[in-house]
Amino acid sequence: QVQPVESGGGLVQAGGSLRVSCAASGRTFDGYTIGWFRQAPGKEREFVAALRWAGGTSYVTDSMKGRFTISRDNAKNTVYLQMNSLKSEDTAVYYCAAKTGILLTGGYNYWGQGTQVTVSS
Repeated sequence: QVQPVESGGGLVQAGGSLRVSCAASGRTFDGYTIGWFRQAPGKEREFVAALRWAGGTSYVTDSMKGRFTISRDNAKNTVYLQMNSLKSEDTAVYYCAAKTGILLTGGYNYWGQGTQVTVSS
């Protein structure tokens, strides 16, 4: 089974950009769907974006389209979440998760430890 490992979080000013990474550990992402979620303090975890490794189909939730982009690097077995025009409300722990199956927004089995993204205003 695959184990997602996040990296790249940090502190950024409002309006800035940040890219977080999700690398595969244990095996490759081949055959998996990889998703990004986030959880802000006191709030429920919410879906951000997902990508099917086979074929590369990707989706970003409507509220973040135009600011967030999900992509992959096949050679590095890594999925990226590029975040632009960051706002203070984007502050959260960002989690990477993986699953088999085609549903993009839920049903994830394997979760990373999360990476903190803090946007200062």
